[in-house]
Amino acid sequence: MRKLFLNKKKDIGAIGIGAMIVLIAMILVAGVAASVLISTSNILQTQAMKTASQTLAEVSGGIHVYSVYGLINYTQAVNSSSKIYDKLWCLAITVETRPGSNSIDLNNTYILFSNGKTKSVLSYNYTSLEYYNSKLEGDIFDYNSTSGTSVNWSNLTADKFAIGVLQDYDLSMANSYYPAMNRGDKAVLYVYIDTSAVFGERLDTRTEVFGQVVPEFGAPGVISFTTPKAYAADVYQLQ
Repeated sequence: MRKLFLNKKKDIGAIGIGAMIVLIAMILVAGVAASVLISTSNILQTQAMKTASQTLAEVSGGIHVYSVYGLINYTQAVNSSSKIYDKLWCLAITVETRPGSNSIDLNNTYILFSNGKTKSVLSYNYTSLEYYNSKLEGDIFDYNSTSGTSVNWSNLTADKFAIGVLQDYDLSMANSYYPAMNRGDKAVLYVYIDTSAVFGERLDTRTEVFGQVVPEFGAPGVISFTTPKAYAADVYQLQ
C-alpha cells in the first residue's frame, strides 16, 4: 500500500511539470500575440492620423473661382466709330485659395474645360514673360509687347493658360516658374479661345461652358456660365 502511494505522488509531480510547461507556452503565445496586436494598432493609428490629415487638407483646402470675365472680339465698322462684335475669344478667371487652405502651386494646377462639344485640359508651363505677369495693372486684357505690361494671351495654345498676379503681399507668386498662391493672394488665369486654341472655335452667344480649376491638393474651383444672348460690349462678367 505504501508503494502504491509513492507511485501516485510521482504521477502528481509529472502532471505539475506538464501543467507548468503548458502555462509557459500559453504565456509565450500570449506575449507574441500581444506584440503583434500592439504593432498592428500602432500601424493603424499612424495610418489613421495620416488619412485624417490628408482628408482635412482635401476638405478645407483648395481653389475658389472668384470671378470669370470674357473679352469679345470685334472689328471697326467702315466709315464709322461703331464696333461690329464677333464672338468671345478670351477668358480671365480670377482665383484665390479657400479658407484654411495650404499654399497652392499654380504650376501643378490644371483647368478642365468643356463647351458641350470639346473637353480640354490646360496647364501652366512658363516659357517666357508672355505667359506670366508679376503685377497686373490697368486693363487686364491689354497686352503691350514693348513694356510687357500684361500677358500675351493671344499667343496661348490649346493646352496652356497664362498667369497674371493681382494680389501677392508676401511675394509667394514672384517665382514665375513655380508661383505659389497663399491666403490672401489672388491671380488671374488667362485662357485663349480661338480656332487654334481651346475648343477650336470662338464662343458664340448662348453657349454653356463648364469646367474646374483643379489644384494638386484640395477641392477644385467650379467654372459654370452661359454666354450672353447677344454681344454688344467689349467685356462681360460671366460668373
